[in-house]
Amino acid sequence: MDAVDHIRETCDIVLKITPVNGEGGMGFLNKDLGGTKLNMKAFTLMCNQFAIIIKAGIPISRTVHLIAAKTTDKNLKRILNQVAGDVESGRSVAASFEERGGKLLPPTFIETIRAGEESGSLDSAFQSVGDHLDKQTKMAGKVKSALSYPAFVMVIAIAVVVVLMVKVVPTFTSIFDSYGAELPAITKSLIALSNFFTKYWMVLLGIGVAIFLFYKIYGNTEEGRLKFAQWQLKLPVLGEIAELNSASQFANSMATMLKAGLPMTKSISITAKVIDNYFISQEVGKYAGKLEEGRSLGASMRESGVMPDILIDMVSVGEETGEMESTLTTIANYYDVELETAVAAAIAKLEPALLVVLAGIAGYIVIAIYMSIFSMYSVM
Repeated sequence: MDAVDHIRETCDIVLKITPVNGEGGMGFLNKDLGGTKLNMKAFTLMCNQFAIIIKAGIPISRTVHLIAAKTTDKNLKRILNQVAGDVESGRSVAASFEERGGKLLPPTFIETIRAGEESGSLDSAFQSVGDHLDKQTKMAGKVKSALSYPAFVMVIAIAVVVVLMVKVVPTFTSIFDSYGAELPAITKSLIALSNFFTKYWMVLLGIGVAIFLFYKIYGNTEEGRLKFAQWQLKLPVLGEIAELNSASQFANSMATMLKAGLPMTKSISITAKVIDNYFISQEVGKYAGKLEEGRSLGASMRESGVMPDILIDMVSVGEETGEMESTLTTIANYYDVELETAVAAAIAKLEPALLVVLAGIAGYIVIAIYMSIFSMYSVM
């Protein structure tokens, strides 16, 4: 506004005033080139810092400034600097985080902080959500690290087989042809496979790309997300892991929401958003409507049939005794252990299977080559 007033004072006639950003033609150099994914470790640390500093009696506006200055994550620093200005102008912390963070921040965080503000226990709210996110991050990290090794081995195995079929085997094939020996059936099959890979590798690559695009496009539709989520639950071994992970997320999130003082229906709605499996997430979201109709949570869960029986029974007990929060905390710890055990058991079964498959492929190639060498010796 100062600039507009200055123009009016110095110019007799103002035809048009157009606001421009301060970046100029090279503004793209000032844009944040970092990703838009939330760094959960940095975010969890931020929550714990809030809990400690607020508990020490420092005003919330000063607290936000202090944490923003110490935060190294670009996304969090940007959000915190904006929140600091909002809080100083009188806005609530939860409303500011919700507006500035958008979809980047977990819904459990926003609602827990809002409940903490309303109850006057903001430090406890930050501590509660920090503990919850720390637990979830560690569990997700264990699952990811456990499954990354088999995936890495499979990728390497596929790459090695493709190189052998496209580059190595054709070299041996030319040698075999020069001797004119009658090749064993196993060698002929290897050569046929090699010729197929060499001749149609572009077609195979195209099929792979088409499958990937179908998965991405159809998987982003409502029907596709539901189908893939249901298919995931039916997979051997991995389906059990997905079910246990959903049960763990449900129990942990519900315990955190109820501890923050949120009503049951609101807790259900938020919990549905944090469950990874989309099919189970949609079914859990329906519980809120059933609760509003006067039905119990345990009965609603039993009717949908997407959660394990033990979790349903424990939720029913918690409703009957009035100890839902402590019951959910107990069952959450149980499913955390069960999930970790299931992942370890899956890896223990998967690793030998991978070794057998790799040994079979390597043995097939080696035997095929050696059998052909023996055939060549017979005609030398």
